[in-house]
Amino acid sequence: MSDKPFHLGWFTNFTPESWSNSWSSHGETDWTGGFYVDLARSLERACFDYIILEDTCMVADAYGGTMEGSLKHAVFAPKHDPVPLATLIAAATSRLGVVATMSTSFYPPYLLARLSSTIDHIARGRFGWNIVSSAEDRAAQNFGFDAMVEHDARYDMADEYFDLVCQLWDSWEPGAVVMDRERGIYADHTKVHPIDFEGKYYKSRGPLNTVRSPQGRPVFVQAGASPRGREFASRSADSIIAVATGIEGMKAYRDDIRSRMEANGRKPDDCKVLFLVSPILGNTEAEARAEAERIVSAPGYVEQVLVGISSNTEIDFAQFELDEPLPAVSTNGERGSLEKFVQGTGGGGTKTLRQLATERLARCVELIGTPDQVADRMGEVMEEVGGDGFLITRPGNDLSRKYISEITDGLVPALQRRGLTRSAYTYEQFRDNLLDF
Repeated sequence: MSDKPFHLGWFTNFTPESWSNSWSSHGETDWTGGFYVDLARSLERACFDYIILEDTCMVADAYGGTMEGSLKHAVFAPKHDPVPLATLIAAATSRLGVVATMSTSFYPPYLLARLSSTIDHIARGRFGWNIVSSAEDRAAQNFGFDAMVEHDARYDMADEYFDLVCQLWDSWEPGAVVMDRERGIYADHTKVHPIDFEGKYYKSRGPLNTVRSPQGRPVFVQAGASPRGREFASRSADSIIAVATGIEGMKAYRDDIRSRMEANGRKPDDCKVLFLVSPILGNTEAEARAEAERIVSAPGYVEQVLVGISSNTEIDFAQFELDEPLPAVSTNGERGSLEKFVQGTGGGGTKTLRQLATERLARCVELIGTPDQVADRMGEVMEEVGGDGFLITRPGNDLSRKYISEITDGLVPALQRRGLTRSAYTYEQFRDNLLDF
């Protein structure tokens, strides 16, 4: 087992907490964000690197051509805006990184740059931006467009967008604020610069009217799955949300990202690849496996998974028989999500839709057992993959205080006892802690 520690993040969104089982916290969800503030404080106590708040901007109707499945299972809706929640979490914590999802397709660049700078000040250097270009036509229609542009063209636009916002963040030099009381000068105008950006898709004069933030720019997080997405992530990301099948797939993905980073003149260790997992814990392995079986056999579980993947990919999976091999499918939506979902079908389809939905519970690698068993397995996986860590998300569609406690008060102490994760933060700011090892 590797003696090198790895990083931990938590992947969630501003959706209802657990509401339909015996561990539900409330009869009705508290939309003040208090539940997620409690989650963040628990993660900080467990020394997680960051919490990431995913987002989409529509009520999905890809599955069966109706919104029924999405609203019935609370999949993708209701979903509240992550940015105010990120600010609330930042104000209630002191070391945990806080990442909010904002789309390059729907946020004007100046607005996003200014907003990010403001939150990084409130967070005292702990804010991160999850860079997405969005993939859903229904989301585009909510912002006045007929449909999303073609997949790779979205990344071309995101490349230019990213260049623009980085120039805006750098429009204030370090030390521009001098507060010279004798001369009556708050900011040195020679250190604040218009950028006069004019590209193919975007245009902005600049500069920002916000003071340079503690980190200079937010931490960049991205989910590069398709070849085009991997290339974008390898040029820009400080951390990557990774989904791959099994240890071989995880290692191949990380190796590919590191190779692309070197080709782009970056140090591979400057980006932490965190693999999405959903550990399922019990006092015994038998208890944990019984819990996993309970989740996948619950009424509506398979439909809930298919509603989600239909929304991601804009493929109506309701059109296919559950117990017949899934035929070949393609999309202009999230190609990485589709590739991961259908992996193992042999191209023409060897697994049924029901099997694929059930296997989705394991995410990248199966982690089922006691806290000590799962901690040992996570260490073995990281040794074989090479690093850099895991991004934990709830199994199924329920996030309860019970599950949070199982991770933060059961699994993490087992990891810490093995020296696999940190027991204290070294630095005050997000990026510094992310690059600490």
